[in-house]
Amino acid sequence: MAASSAIELTRDLVRLRSVNPPGEESACARRVGGLLEAAGFRVATHDLAEGRSNIVAVLPGAWNKAPLCLTGHLDTVPFGAAPWQRDPLAAERDGDKLYGRGSSDMKSGVAAMVIAALAIAQLPRRAADLVLVFTAGEETGCDGARYLAGLPNVLPKAGALLVGEPTGNVPLIGHKGALWLKAAFKGVTAHGSMPELGENAVLKAARGVVRLSGHSFHADRHHHLGGPSLNVGSLHGGLNVNSVPDAAAVEIDIRTVPGQSNEAIRKEVMAVLGEGAEVSPTVDVAAVASNPQNEWVSSVFDLYERQSGQRLDPKGAPFFTDASVLVPAMGNIPALILGPGETTMAHKPDEYCFASKIEAAVDLYAEIVRAWMEG
Repeated sequence: MAASSAIELTRDLVRLRSVNPPGEESACARRVGGLLEAAGFRVATHDLAEGRSNIVAVLPGAWNKAPLCLTGHLDTVPFGAAPWQRDPLAAERDGDKLYGRGSSDMKSGVAAMVIAALAIAQLPRRAADLVLVFTAGEETGCDGARYLAGLPNVLPKAGALLVGEPTGNVPLIGHKGALWLKAAFKGVTAHGSMPELGENAVLKAARGVVRLSGHSFHADRHHHLGGPSLNVGSLHGGLNVNSVPDAAAVEIDIRTVPGQSNEAIRKEVMAVLGEGAEVSPTVDVAAVASNPQNEWVSSVFDLYERQSGQRLDPKGAPFFTDASVLVPAMGNIPALILGPGETTMAHKPDEYCFASKIEAAVDLYAEIVRAWMEG
């Protein structure tokens, strides 16, 4: 299939609604799974839930070296409250722009990986297995990847991982971790005219947030990812103006760097908040940072330089990916994030990607895989 087929496959996938929640990724999984199976891949489907399929597809090689894994997710975020000028499921094309929910994040990356893999299937000799992992539920905390990692003998020990998240085809060496916490505060209700008879949970939460706003984590800055960050995203409490609120909740977004323990951070935040706060994670994914001096990582940066004429300083992505789960599950392997979508268009209304970058990604993926298969 020609590289331009990746554009049409992207459009096919955008038209298949897979908004998470609820997900409904199975239609996308069937579309890519059918193409891969027809090309000689062993395709296995592992359902996270009804209608929520993960795909693990293996193209057998000679086993002279560890497999190379390519991965992407099939779900998208919701359309959002802001109006769209384009139908989010129509996959309209206007010049070089291809519009639709998931066009950048990250159905274009999935499509480019599939089309590149079909080309690799035509090679007469392959030194290793090529493994494609397409997941459900990444947008809500890598749910599909966690499910696969918990199944016996499903994910292989690999040699390297390539994640097709949106980077504009620029290779990135990793990403910060994400720890999203919900802190619950309890109080005692009373009539609003007699607050001294109650215990105000909103005030407990507010005092805790003020303490947290001045808190800093004692962590060394990572050379490529920077330092950790903390943002209080929401504070809710109370039912009506004339009652002392007996419950309040705070949601906190913490981005971590390698070397930090998310569980230790949770306990630290709970201690800072005080006031009897109960703190539990809603998203808990670790940071990922590959060594830029790793032979494979360096070779991909060299490839980018040859094709673009630009030498990059290694950097990380501002978002988390399934690499946080797949890297340790596959043997703590080097990982790169590289995909045709636009980072700045992820989750936005009138999301788009560039068709020319989809085509370029097919060539990049094919060359990266071909070099691995020749080793």
